[in-house]
Amino acid sequence: MTFWKKAGLRTLAAGAALAVGISLVPAAKAQNVEWSMATPWAGGHWIDLGAKRFAELVGQMTDGRVKINVFPAGTLGSALKVTETVQSGVAEVGHNWPAYDWGIDRTGVIFGGWSGGLTPEEYMLWLYNAGGAELWKQWRQEVSNVVVVPCGILETEIFMHSHKPVRTLEDYKGMKVRTSGAWAEIATELGASTVVMAGSEVFPALERKVVDGIEWGGPGINMSAGFHKIAKYIVTPGVHQPSGAHECMFNKDAWAKLSDKDKGLIELAGKLTTYETFIGYGKDDIEGYKFLTSQGGNEFVQLDPSFIAAAKEASFKWADKQSASNAWFKKAYEHQRAFQKDIANWSKFRLPIGITQQ
Repeated sequence: MTFWKKAGLRTLAAGAALAVGISLVPAAKAQNVEWSMATPWAGGHWIDLGAKRFAELVGQMTDGRVKINVFPAGTLGSALKVTETVQSGVAEVGHNWPAYDWGIDRTGVIFGGWSGGLTPEEYMLWLYNAGGAELWKQWRQEVSNVVVVPCGILETEIFMHSHKPVRTLEDYKGMKVRTSGAWAEIATELGASTVVMAGSEVFPALERKVVDGIEWGGPGINMSAGFHKIAKYIVTPGVHQPSGAHECMFNKDAWAKLSDKDKGLIELAGKLTTYETFIGYGKDDIEGYKFLTSQGGNEFVQLDPSFIAAAKEASFKWADKQSASNAWFKKAYEHQRAFQKDIANWSKFRLPIGITQQ
């Protein structure tokens, strides 16, 4: 490696450190810790590219002072109660989708993703340019008494893998659908019957036709899960979940044991994982969609514009109702809506993704 390359790497490292307030001056030896991470994921790229990659980066960036062992869903507690597992100290760390805490505080859907929310690109800008990440941390500190670092941007989901084609509201009415988060209630307003279940139960429920259709993730993770093998129809676009985000949460007492330097490095690891998941899930989705449309043997169905319009109307109506009785929901919702108004001019000076080859 040449002197100039070495100098460039040192400059890059210094810039990254300064961005999160980390000193490059050697500090006193910090305490080494080995922690367990609870997750809601049995497998797939959310645990591999998300939780495990975050743990790997934390280990590398802290020179091994903070080691995080990642456990699959159900090992350290309920798959849908990661926050409780971290609060109690059964696990010092959790990788979570905040909307799983639906029954405690519905504000989690604003940060985790919902049908009136943001695209993956918009999430990146909202979190790191518009103050969304700091608001998220404040909410978790106040409501859940845990420390949170955003650590993943989710893909736009497939609307449904289904045993019947769905184009209109009339097609949707009466269907029994597996979903979660805000859509579990909004979908009922559109005529469906909804069921919330852990990830490990989704495939068998669809296979045995316990449900008529399911939503899970984007083309990449859904292909790896094999949903296309047991349901003929794939319905798009994912108006119920344009995108979302994951959080890495820490038990407050465990977090307090870390040096300020290691806390800053963990924050930086979260930001880097957010970037890596954004491009990694995107890569998986491009490959997954190509497979599903060419070799999956499925029929792709597009939602009618009238369905999309009705879903959007029902979503904002639902959110307005939540805001009337939940101060934190109102604060986060209005913050995100203000950003959406600011970003509305985006298409006037930026070309949409993929349009240059059309």
